[in-house]
Amino acid sequence: MKTIYICIALVLSSLYSFAQQDSQYTQYMYNTVNINPAYAGSRDALSIFLLHRTQWVGLDGAPVTNNASLHMPIGDSNFGVGLSFVNDRIGPATENMISADLAYFIQISANYKLSVGLKGTANIFNIDVNRLNIFDQNDPQFQNLNADFTPNIGAGLYLFSDATYVGLSIPNFFETKHYNDNDVAITREKMHFYLIAGHVFELSPSIKFKPAFLSKIVEGAPFQLDVTANFLINEKFTIGGAYRWDSAVSGLVGFQISNSMFIGYGYDMETTKLSNYNSGSHEIFFRFELFNNNRVTSPRFF
Repeated sequence: MKTIYICIALVLSSLYSFAQQDSQYTQYMYNTVNINPAYAGSRDALSIFLLHRTQWVGLDGAPVTNNASLHMPIGDSNFGVGLSFVNDRIGPATENMISADLAYFIQISANYKLSVGLKGTANIFNIDVNRLNIFDQNDPQFQNLNADFTPNIGAGLYLFSDATYVGLSIPNFFETKHYNDNDVAITREKMHFYLIAGHVFELSPSIKFKPAFLSKIVEGAPFQLDVTANFLINEKFTIGGAYRWDSAVSGLVGFQISNSMFIGYGYDMETTKLSNYNSGSHEIFFRFELFNNNRVTSPRFF
């Protein structure tokens, strides 16, 4: 069995050597619950979020991510709950993650709340051997790769007001080893540390400036920093840009279709040598909200 693990590990290593382990999002400020469970319920509404990301278009086996999530407060209590699903495909590997979030909110001042959150995740990892170049198609070792299931837990803190937020989170505490036979594991997913922050500056009654950043630290990988600057015009149209440290520059647009519906699009252009082999990355999302309690008095992008 060790032989099969080594073969597949070599196939995946060419992709994972320059790819992220956790799903990567350019428009992270709209999708915070995916990395920080303390965000669940913070929008005071039933918030439904759908996202599709196609990364490094034109590069065979490049990552494709689909994400669906919902979260909401529990009545007038101090609790919020969330549920999310992420489908990641990269090369012959498919990873499905289902997460449940629970958050508790503490009013620490007139303007700020502190939320503490817990996340529980079920991870299902699968290899499509039909996409591998196998010398002997009848090798029985390649007929017994069933889906690999692993559970995990995470936690987060989220401090926010109507115009500011800071969050610190670890979505998964435990290192995950897929198809591990004690000698060789195909992939090892390390613990990720996230720090996010953002603020809304009112430049005029019709224009608001919205800077934000996300930083990610993971053992054995370069430090990642995303810096974003958006402008909200007439509380309807959003336009801006982003920079991912030593990796990519991005353009962002969004439109508030109605009080309950918002749609956004992002395009990434690589700044590394990888740009010679792909035509960029595309990301589109849709957010729909119901039962808004109208307790948020100033525009928010988080």
